[in-house]
Amino acid sequence: MHICFITSEFPKPGYPHGGVGTFVSTLGKALVEKGIEVSVIGLNYINKDETETINGIKVYRVCSKKIYGLQWYFNSRIIADTINKINLIQPIDFVETPELGLAFLPKIKGVKYVIRLHGGHHFFAKAEKRNLEWWKVFQEKKSFRKADHIIAVSRYVAESTRNLLNLKNTEIEVIYNPIDSKKFYQCNIKKIKRHSIFFAGSIIEKKGIRQLIQSLDHLVEEFSEVHLYIAGRNAKLPGSNIEYRPILDKFINDKIKTHITFLGVISNAEIMNYIESSEICCYPSHMEAMPLAWLEVLAMGKSFIGSKTGPGPEVVKENITGLLVNPFEPNDIADKIRFLFNNPKLGVEMGNEARERIIKEFDIEVIVNQNLNFFNKKKKKK
Repeated sequence: MHICFITSEFPKPGYPHGGVGTFVSTLGKALVEKGIEVSVIGLNYINKDETETINGIKVYRVCSKKIYGLQWYFNSRIIADTINKINLIQPIDFVETPELGLAFLPKIKGVKYVIRLHGGHHFFAKAEKRNLEWWKVFQEKKSFRKADHIIAVSRYVAESTRNLLNLKNTEIEVIYNPIDSKKFYQCNIKKIKRHSIFFAGSIIEKKGIRQLIQSLDHLVEEFSEVHLYIAGRNAKLPGSNIEYRPILDKFINDKIKTHITFLGVISNAEIMNYIESSEICCYPSHMEAMPLAWLEVLAMGKSFIGSKTGPGPEVVKENITGLLVNPFEPNDIADKIRFLFNNPKLGVEMGNEARERIIKEFDIEVIVNQNLNFFNKKKKKK
């Protein structure tokens, strides 16, 4: 079997990548180890074509055409031509893309086309309370009309997308994002710095960082040593060139400013060190499709606070593997942090339960078999 993923986010040293890239990298490696041929095609960060093999995955980074107003056309043609060339050498069984990816790709006879829902334009426009862009609406609907099969990374994103795009009678298979739990060690409780909180993610409103910062107003008097460590890149407001950080800074008053450290973009190894040394990890996202960052924290057995919204209850079993908050309410976030500060042993116990559940239900060895079952079933079905 040969599966070809279409994404420009596949990890490349020295360049940023998103959750889709991490997902394809993790799943692709596991599929290769199961004897599956895996290719990845995406636009390159630099002005040339590059081909390399990473963990058995054949990665084709193609040069993007920068023609204003027509980039979509020429880039789609380049990707389509690359699919055709690969298919002639090693016939492809499945082409998989995120939501908008199939819009301008011509279909090849004998190849089945899969969309995996990671959160598309309709999904995040609603989550971020912003207007739909007609061009992206057109692309997304056109893309879904070409899909033979659909996979969703959570039940929440499946049902949300079904309703938003009127896919009432469409079959959607739910297969969670995987995590390679072997890469994430169990936290050593002896390294915990009391009353420390860690957050990792883009510095943007939808990640709940403003409300997390505001929660400190309710904690600093009771916990004088409380400190929030924030790791992540400064992002811009959706659909604009306006930096979010100056807006966020207005909510950091004199009472709490010495209790916050912005770490900027740090390495994965540094993130794991902060997860281990912090007493609590708090990621109060307003909306996610299936947050890989949550899985990483839980895989390390850390005391965790996530959001009630979106797929939160699918990832965290409340009061068993972590706590869930209303991410729009700083008071609620503060209450949950206070509870864990006052009950550290319970936090450790929930962290241990979380690690066991992640290994059992979200580990790559479990998820790769679910994907194989899906692809084998669809391959046999004519």
